[in-house]
Amino acid sequence: MTTVAVVPGDGVGPEVIDQALRVLDSLGLGLSFDVLDQINAERFRRTGVAMSHEEMVRISSARRVLLGAIGDPRVQQTGYARNVLLRLRFELDLYVNHRPAVLLDDRLSPLRDPARRSIDCVVVRENTEGAYIGSGGVLRSGTPQEIAIDNDISTRHGVSRVLGYAFSVARRSVCMVDKSNAVPFGGGLWQQCWADARSAHPGLASSHLYVDAAAMKLIQDPTAFDVIVTNNSYGDILSDVTSQLAGGLGTAASANLNPEQGVGLFEPVHGSAPDIAGQGIANPVGAVLSAALMLDHLGRGAEGDALRGAVRKAVSARRCTPDLGGQLGTEDAGAAIAAEVQ
Repeated sequence: MTTVAVVPGDGVGPEVIDQALRVLDSLGLGLSFDVLDQINAERFRRTGVAMSHEEMVRISSARRVLLGAIGDPRVQQTGYARNVLLRLRFELDLYVNHRPAVLLDDRLSPLRDPARRSIDCVVVRENTEGAYIGSGGVLRSGTPQEIAIDNDISTRHGVSRVLGYAFSVARRSVCMVDKSNAVPFGGGLWQQCWADARSAHPGLASSHLYVDAAAMKLIQDPTAFDVIVTNNSYGDILSDVTSQLAGGLGTAASANLNPEQGVGLFEPVHGSAPDIAGQGIANPVGAVLSAALMLDHLGRGAEGDALRGAVRKAVSARRCTPDLGGQLGTEDAGAAIAAEVQ
């Protein structure tokens, strides 16, 4: 039996994860869920423990993690989120952040031109390097001469392997995005690795854009893209753009992967949304589609496609939450997806 570690987390996380588990159960796959609902901000506020060694061992043993959301406005210390999310990413070496964006229904696109609405692309974001790793510091703190430094780290090993992954999942083309005209050192390394990757994959179309031009092109015609690969911070921004073009952040799914080790963490992109937590109105689609990515990772692609098809049918019939044009709450929206699966 395949065991999946489940971390519901904070805010709307437990609400949407409940629906993802409900939909997974409707497939009858016999998955076993190891639920670690004690990993949350409430415990951290009481004890200062974000995630214990024993909990990390349980998650590592399962090798697949379904996560709801981490974050609580009552916890101001960045150490809580870093000691859960970033610890998982770094200790499991989840160097790929895979964020697909597929338009679920034509009415959800913000674009006027119908010919350009059908976005169907993937943002592949390098996940363990870049500006988010916490390298830097502050000098002369609290003085008028205070200096804050955040280092943006790129390594040949890290860049090369994420570019290789991007080519491995491409259907038509890969676009590498950087800002090497203004950020010459890290950008120069990305350019060198990009030239090597293109040479190793001559059968696929490839292109390069600076990040500002890529953002404009996405708004102009998102159908031009298949796979976009970029660094941690640019990928964070561009994947939010693609999710909005596909129907909104509530529909966005992600997979944090180490393809060689067969390890993955799957989570909706929307975060903990504390302003609507506990109201029963959170959109479960991002969590369900993250579960579908997990099924793909488990070699259950047909079942993953079944979940995606069920989501499309439910959304097209407006059996969904208000942000997608329906009138259902979280539980009823999850039930509607499960009914389409059955």
